[in-house]
Amino acid sequence: MIAIVDDDLGMREAIAGLLRSLGHATESYASAEAFLLSPYEQRTTCLILDVALPGLSGPQLQQHLARRGLHIPIIFISAHADFAEHVQALTSDSPADFLSKPFTEEQLLRALAAALSRRAAEATRRESPSVR
Repeated sequence: MIAIVDDDLGMREAIAGLLRSLGHATESYASAEAFLLSPYEQRTTCLILDVALPGLSGPQLQQHLARRGLHIPIIFISAHADFAEHVQALTSDSPADFLSKPFTEEQLLRALAAALSRRAAEATRRESPSVR
């Protein structure tokens, strides 16, 4: 399940519609707090997350999830391109992609493929017994 967290209803609907048309299950939230209250947190395979949200920001949500041991691949989105370096500095211990709004469908799908690939690699690494 791909979660979309953005306070812009139009953006949430556009992303969710695109991803559903490609067969992905999605859930959308207007705030980080709404996502945290949802029953889908543990089932989220990728989080498309606005940087600037009312209340808890995107990077703050990522840090909160990491403290709880949830390392969900994240695609940060923002209308402010100058946030990219700031977000990358905050998230250096957890790989994330960053897209500046407006972005193309192709850019989003490329970032999503990379995020889901990272998730699969992490799952494989956790399931494989360590070799000594």
